[in-house]
Amino acid sequence: MAFLRSCSNASSGMGVAEDCRDTFLELQRKKTHRYVIFKIDEKRKQVIVEKTGDATESYDDFMASLPENDCRYAVYDFDFVTEENCQKSKIFFIAWSPSVSRIRAKMLYATSKDRFRREMDGVHYEIQATDPSELDLEILRDRAH
Repeated sequence: MAFLRSCSNASSGMGVAEDCRDTFLELQRKKTHRYVIFKIDEKRKQVIVEKTGDATESYDDFMASLPENDCRYAVYDFDFVTEENCQKSKIFFIAWSPSVSRIRAKMLYATSKDRFRREMDGVHYEIQATDPSELDLEILRDRAH
């Protein structure tokens, strides 16, 4: 199955490793992870899970996990309390593409994003960021409300 999936998607960017979807579902349904960071493995021609953040990790931990000079995809489970005092959670898909990354990496991540993003069924919001200021916690808070 994973082999077929990788081959059939070769024309639309990178394939997606089987565990990417499973890890996303652990974040979404079981709340096992606060965030998941994905990277493109050029040798295997597919997106793989690079790192998961424990449910107790903070937004600062997540931000520290993003490389300063290379692209990544990430999903972040943002918890917040509404004005009605209800505990809520929204999942953000983040396309991280720092302006200092290699042009090849930016192109690879850009062309593979839509295909990969479709695997993440249940994401509420998407953010494209080239700089840490574009991922300020206030931005997530504003989008989630």
